This record gives sequence, structure tokens and C-alpha cells, in this order.
Amino acid sequence: MSTLAPLALLLLAFSAGAFMLPLRTKYSTRAHSAKSVRRPTPSRISQTENFRQAKELSRKFLDDYKHLHQNNGGDKKRIAIFGGGLSGLACAKYLVDAGHEPTLYEARDILGGKVAAWQDEDGDYIETGLHIFFGAYPNIHNLFQELGIEDRLSWAPHRMTFAMQELPGEFTTFDFPAGIPAPFNMAAAILRNTQMLTLEEKIRMVPALLPMLLEGQSFIDAQDEKSVLQFMTEYSMPARINEEIFIAMGKALDFIDPDKLSMTVVLTAMNRFINEADGSQTAFLDGNPPERLCQVRCLGFANLVVHFCCSLKLILSCQPIKEWVESKGGRVVCSSPVLEIELNEVDNTVKSLKLANGTTVTADYYVSAVPVDVLKRLIPTQWSTNPYFRQLDELEGIPVINIQLWFDRKLNSVDGLCFSRSPLLSVYADMSNNCEEYADENRSMLELVFAPCCPEAGASINWIAKTDSEIVDATMKELERLFPTEVGPNASTERRANLVKSTVVRVPRSVYAATPGRNKFRPSQVSPIYNFVMAGDYASQKYLGSMEGAVLSGKLAAEVICDKAMERSNRNGLKEVHSSFKGAVLKERPPVGIGIISPLSFGGGQQGSFDNP
Repeated sequence: MSTLAPLALLLLAFSAGAFMLPLRTKYSTRAHSAKSVRRPTPSRISQTENFRQAKELSRKFLDDYKHLHQNNGGDKKRIAIFGGGLSGLACAKYLVDAGHEPTLYEARDILGGKVAAWQDEDGDYIETGLHIFFGAYPNIHNLFQELGIEDRLSWAPHRMTFAMQELPGEFTTFDFPAGIPAPFNMAAAILRNTQMLTLEEKIRMVPALLPMLLEGQSFIDAQDEKSVLQFMTEYSMPARINEEIFIAMGKALDFIDPDKLSMTVVLTAMNRFINEADGSQTAFLDGNPPERLCQVRCLGFANLVVHFCCSLKLILSCQPIKEWVESKGGRVVCSSPVLEIELNEVDNTVKSLKLANGTTVTADYYVSAVPVDVLKRLIPTQWSTNPYFRQLDELEGIPVINIQLWFDRKLNSVDGLCFSRSPLLSVYADMSNNCEEYADENRSMLELVFAPCCPEAGASINWIAKTDSEIVDATMKELERLFPTEVGPNASTERRANLVKSTVVRVPRSVYAATPGRNKFRPSQVSPIYNFVMAGDYASQKYLGSMEGAVLSGKLAAEVICDKAMERSNRNGLKEVHSSFKGAVLKERPPVGIGIISPLSFGGGQQGSFDNP
């Protein structure tokens, strides 16, 4: 521990990036794409303990399949999953692996949830968010491996890049040397960077990190009641650490400023990466997530062609998870919003799901894989007094805005993810450098996360309610600092990059807001209702509100159902509800209902104006 302590101090500066990430001029980048050079998947990712655990759980589903096959399918269960994001899709995938028959119902006509994307009139894909795949996402990389699509990840160089606040147009990097194990590669990267923090400031961080190293997860969990700033004050950390590191970290981890972010989130990020040498390396999907990971939206004859080509292996699984589920007897049904959870009168178990088209769905088990804000609007009256469900009042999604900007020339941008350290922007990437689908040698397309974007998250202006033009104008103003010689009034005529197209996607309720004290209210996948199981990244799992958290939660939900089918006890069980709800007198509440049928009603992102449900 004496060796790791000073190294962990340096790791904190690095870990600020641990988890992240209209103008209607006709302009499409798709005609200008060029194939990018791929870096191989870091080999040490599959050698970590977390990856081993991910593979072990996957084998459990395959063992169950063998049992069902030997029993002639006698214990096969029908499962209705509502919510077609990564959590619902992962749940369906692992249920078919175990030999069961899931049907997934997605409200929208595209899969993906918070990773959804759609084509505009120019043929460009408009994305809900800037999605980054970290090396320390074991369940996601295990899933990619199982689907045979590891080659769809484009790995960036192993470095972290931060804009220099006081030096417009300049950046500083933490470069991680290859072949050196953790935590020494992290220490080397931070020691060689002298622009972010002084040596004295780094040393003064040591007392705050020692308890994490000595006590581990118990210490990390205990810090959930404190904000980042409260934690800093308790351990006498210099204020400049917040300005240089924690603001960037908070905006990247949960779209929130540090004075409103739980310190457990920061420490969890550090704890996940400290023992994984490639855990901090980042990758981009080589195209839009619905097509390259979830599914492709095809209609009519085009859909028949796609299925025909896939059956002949002429297309490398254009819709990997959906194709996997359907090839093994499951179903994926889009444009099927769930409007009501109907209960049995005797025991309040789920009787059926009522869809918007009037269809009634019945199954042996039911899985909620929708965002917490959506589920709260569907909770039946009879469940509303149950502390397990009432505790969800303490969880809500945080707003975020995703912006895509197309320019008429190439910007002098970095390769990989960049932390803008801007008051308005969190992280951004030049997708023309990082994503094969958007690759262009002559023009840049920036994708940026605008956060925080509401007062509750730390913004001085409620940006989520502003017009597209106001948001784009504010973003362009910030880019003048990042690209002073190419954007804005000081750019020369020869180098000036002109904005030719922009899109703004608002997500009023994104990942759950990880404000202090939220972890104790996150529900277990096991619920007090025998045939109802909880998924979603807000449910209890160790990877917080992230793509990895969503996949793991869906996988854990599938495990709950498999355990029930095999009459096994679940290793995690029903999480005890916090005492503030256990002893409370709770009055019945009828479900509010979904209201207006729109992407926002189901936790998605949307272009243009909206009514916040």
C-alpha cells in the first residue's frame, strides 16, 4: 500500500476522464468518408478480474441452456421486457442464451434508448450522445466478443487530453506508456505532465486517497452522502484541484458540477481503473450505435433484403443484438409503448402489460428496462405504498444536450476524446478523425456534450429550454477558445472554418442524477413482486449510470429470472430498503401515465422543441 498511495494521488488527476461522454443548410459528410486506420483491442482488457467475472456469468446462462435442452425445454419461460436500450437488449440476449423466450417491447421505432440515433433528410446520423467505450467496461467488451463485433471498435491512442483554460488553442495530455502495468503506467503519465497540478497540490491529495486504498469499497460507499466539494474540505484539498480536475470530472461522469456530485462517483471511477492498465483507454464505435450494435431501422423491401443478406452472411450482422435474440427464438418489437402494468387482484403480481395499440401482453416474468422517470409514471396504485417502489422518488434523470457541428474545412483537432474544461461544454470529439462512418480528410464534424445544462446540475441558465440557435451560438462562442485561429472573429480568412450544419438533441432525463445520498435508494434487480424484475443502469450495480452499467444491470436481471426458473436463490437477493421508507406511512398514488407519446416520454432524446413530461 505504501507504494500505491502516492501513485493513486497522481491517478486522480488522470481519472477526471474516467467515464466520458438548427441550422438547416443541406450538407452531408457521408459522401466524403474515408476508411480510418484501426488500432487493435488492448490485449490486457480480457485478462482482468472483472472481465473474468463477466465471462463466468455468461457461462452460467449457457449451463442453464444445457439443462433446458436435457429437459426438453420443460423449464423454458416466457419473458416480457419493456425498454429497448442497452439494458433491455442485454437482458434479452442473455435470456435466449439460457434457453428462454424473451420478447422485448420498445416504445420507439429505433432501438438503443440513450444510445439511439436516426438519419436526417441529408442522410447524416443524428446521435443522442457522444458514446465512449472504456477499456474498463468488461461486460460490454465481453458482449462485443460474444457477438463477434470487436472489430467495430476504433481505439484511440492511450492518452487523456485537456484544453488549457488560460491558453486558448492549447492542450495538455497525459500519455500512458505501453507495456507498463497499472498503476505504474498511470503514474508515469501524470508525472510527465506538469501543466495541470503542481507537485505540492498532488502531495496534498494523498491523505484523501489513503483511506480508499486501505479500506476499499466500504470507504468508497460511505462517501456517497458527501459532495465532491464537501469531501475536499474535509481532507483540506487545495481549491485549485477542483478548478483543474474535479469540474471536468463531474461534467464527464454525470453532467453535474462537483458541488452537486457524490464523491462516491469519483472514487468509484478511480477504484475501477487503478488495477486495469488498459481500463482508461477509449474507443469509438465505427458507426451509429443502433446500426452497429443494436439494430438497423429498415422498412418494407429494404428489411427483407437486409434479412436475406444477413442469412447468407453477406452482411456482418447489421443488427447484432437484435439478430442474436431473434435467431435464438426471442422477439424484438419496436413502436410498442407500454401504457399500463396490469396486476392480479389476489397477490398484486403482474397479470399483463397493456400496449398503446390495445394489445395485452402476458408472460411468466416481466422486466422493466426503461429509465427510472418512465417507470415511476407506470407504477400501479397497489405497488405505490411498497417502500421498494416508493424509494424511486429519490432518483431522477439529469438533463443533457448533445450537439453535432459540421464545418466546411478540417479543424486542427486532437485524435480521441477531449475535455474542453469549458463552463458550458463537457467533452467533445472530432468524429471525422475517430469514427469510420464520419471519416473525412477535408472537413470536421464535432460532437459535443453540453453540460451542465440546467440550474439543478449547476448551470446558471436553463439551457435545456433554450432554442437550438441559442445553444449553437453559445457553443460556437466556446469553440473560439478551443480553436482561436479557425473559429470566430480572430480567425484568418485562409484558416477560418465555417459552420455549415448543426443539430441539437435534448435529453431532459438522461442517466440518474448521482447527487449525494442516492446510492441507498437504487433498487436491486430482485423486486418484492415475484414475477417482476428490475433492470436499467439506475438499478444496483457497480458501474453507475453508464453503458457498462446498463449492460451489467440487464445481465443481472436475466440472472434473476434464470435463478427463479431453476429454483435457485439469487446471489444478490432483494436489497434492503432504506429506513426512511421502511417505517414511513405511505399513501396510495395512482399511476400518472406516460402522457404524450414522444421520444421524451420514454426517456429518449429529441430534436426541436418539446413538452417536458
